[in-house]
Amino acid sequence: MTLDPVVLFFVLGLLAALAKSDLKLPPALYETLSVFLLIAIGLKGGVALSKLTGSAVLWQVVAVILLGAGLTLVAFAVLRWRLGRADAAATAAHYGSVSVVTFAVASAYLARQGVEAEPQLTVFLAVMEMPALVVGVLLARIGGDKQVNWGRLAHEVFLGKSMVLLMGGLLIGWLAGVDGIKSLSPLYIDLFKPVLSLFLLEMGLLTAGKLAGLRAQGLFVVAVALLMPLVFAALGLATAVAMGLSVGGAMLLATLCASSSYIAAPAAMRIAVPEANPAISLAASLGVTFPFNLLLGIPLYLWLAQQVYA
Repeated sequence: MTLDPVVLFFVLGLLAALAKSDLKLPPALYETLSVFLLIAIGLKGGVALSKLTGSAVLWQVVAVILLGAGLTLVAFAVLRWRLGRADAAATAAHYGSVSVVTFAVASAYLARQGVEAEPQLTVFLAVMEMPALVVGVLLARIGGDKQVNWGRLAHEVFLGKSMVLLMGGLLIGWLAGVDGIKSLSPLYIDLFKPVLSLFLLEMGLLTAGKLAGLRAQGLFVVAVALLMPLVFAALGLATAVAMGLSVGGAMLLATLCASSSYIAAPAAMRIAVPEANPAISLAASLGVTFPFNLLLGIPLYLWLAQQVYA
């Protein structure tokens, strides 16, 4: 199997950091790349959604919202074997939530393989973030004496940068349609993979920094971070089959379920569950699950989807 060039940029960043190179991307560039990717993914999904008719998508959205909540509950039950309530709940929220970058790499991988997927997967990406964060906070607070500033949490979840850019791009793409978006295609469509490659270079540098913290967290966290994606991908694949999605759609839903958030979830948990140790959740999600999905998981999820639909 030949690795996608964008994934090789991640490997380059990872190896450079482990070798203690002085390679760094300017913080402003990292922020710019993040904004670009979120808008581009939203625009592409919105344009595709503008071609759809019928109400079937609404029921699918409800199903993936329940799926996101359910994944969080499963992750919490597993993590509670060894972690305290706050740490287990915060980490479970990361795994019930999703990774935009993993979704972007999976979408690029599908395109490289010539496999198409339903446009509503971008909507699934947006809505699966919310239930996991809410359930994670509830799990942390059940039986506890600390109060949650729900207004501040709602603002962080619904009006955070990631959600505003993703949903904004989705809405613009849907309103503009295929013809209206053509003038933006040279930037947001043609340059998507080159920009993604630069972003993954930075993600490789960041991931290397989290690997050192894994030793302190113990083998349990590492094992969970490796096994959880596989179990959750299987649950996502089963849900996709029940929904009647295509091979590509099933692979992307499996990837969403297997991914873990390291952008929105840490920000929300910092506000709602400040007593949780962020080193645990970030070491697991960014140090183990993210590179696993990029290097092995994404091709595996496509292969599994193809076997199921064979």
